Amino acid sequence: MCTRKQILDSRPRSEWERLIDEWIYDELDRYILKRHLLDKATYNTIAEEINEKTHRLEVLQIQRRFKKAANRLFDYAVQK
Repeated sequence: MCTRKQILDSRPRSEWERLIDEWIYDELDRYILKRHLLDKATYNTIAEEINEKTHRLEVLQIQRRFKKAANRLFDYAVQK
């Protein structure tokens, strides 16, 4: 069984961006996933960025959304 880090390192960033765009349907979830997973932004940074826009999300909400979207993405990535 591979770890998520090993799975992430197994493909280039461009492929992960394509997979995220293809498999994560919610725009905000895609943003959170890309910022945290690919850019290594902290949840606090992401919360500040999102809260500057129209959404008001707490850090824990962002963590939950990230985990849900990441699970979906990695479930697909492991199958392929």
